[in-house]
Amino acid sequence: MSLDSVKRFDRIVAILVQLQSKRIVKAQELADRFQVSLRTIYRDIRTLEASGVPIVSEAGVGYSIMDGYRLPPVMFSREEAGSFVAAEKFMQKFVDKSLGSYHESAMYKIKSVLRGREKDWISALESQIMVDPSQELFNKDLPHALEILFESIAEKKQVFLKYHAMNSEIPSERHIEPVGMFHENGFWYVLGYCHLRKDYRQFRTDRMLLINRTQVPFTIEHGTIDEHRQKNETVPKTKVVILVDKSVSRYLSSGRKHYGFVSETVNGNYVEMTFMTTDTENGFSRWYLMFCDYAKIIEPESLKHRVMDILKKAESKILS
Repeated sequence: MSLDSVKRFDRIVAILVQLQSKRIVKAQELADRFQVSLRTIYRDIRTLEASGVPIVSEAGVGYSIMDGYRLPPVMFSREEAGSFVAAEKFMQKFVDKSLGSYHESAMYKIKSVLRGREKDWISALESQIMVDPSQELFNKDLPHALEILFESIAEKKQVFLKYHAMNSEIPSERHIEPVGMFHENGFWYVLGYCHLRKDYRQFRTDRMLLINRTQVPFTIEHGTIDEHRQKNETVPKTKVVILVDKSVSRYLSSGRKHYGFVSETVNGNYVEMTFMTTDTENGFSRWYLMFCDYAKIIEPESLKHRVMDILKKAESKILS
């Protein structure tokens, strides 16, 4: 069997597994995953049909497998089995208690179908891998927060939140329609339509003080989270230029993207960084304070004044 034939066989098997993983799978989704043409996907689907797999196709919608058809038990490679260890460690630390317990139960089921040597491979790794997030991602009094939010998104039902925003003295009560969730810069965020503000807002899960299910359906068709996050790119932005000591500039690479990093040039012992940011008032200015003793603001003047204002308030509190 030629190498191309082996690759095609592996791809067809993977397509069959993916068809069983979702109710509807689009041809373009398969083409993107396997980096092949739509014509190739159509040919592979016809091969599966000729092999007796009952595939239902609907023009403009996608493919599905007739209810009741299932593959025999799946066998995992050693590398695939090893990937479960990383997934399990992240799930233990990056989700709430409720989802973590569900994942633990699912992992037992997955491990039960592994061959002996794959089980040994996982056992050898489990005690040697550790994940330690730098922040608390959830309020410990809300062990079911992610479970409720996932359920809300899937069933299109509103949730009730008691939320303490960073710039607010007291918590607020809100009904929101969660559009989606994303993990960024060490925190989980919910993007949702807020009925209190009559607009879309982002909510950090660690600032949620209470979350409850409701039976109130969504009032709006929201689209995808990607569409909403792309809209944020059209928000007016401010150009910021700073000079950062070369000795610390390399430590900023992981966080600067979140604040609109555009480019950098080396200027002697300093690195000149340019940003296009949407929030100089709180976001960028407070991030800058983390390394301000090693940096200088070139522009805008308004950012200099904002940083000085924060420093003066901090000084008054420290000396009082």
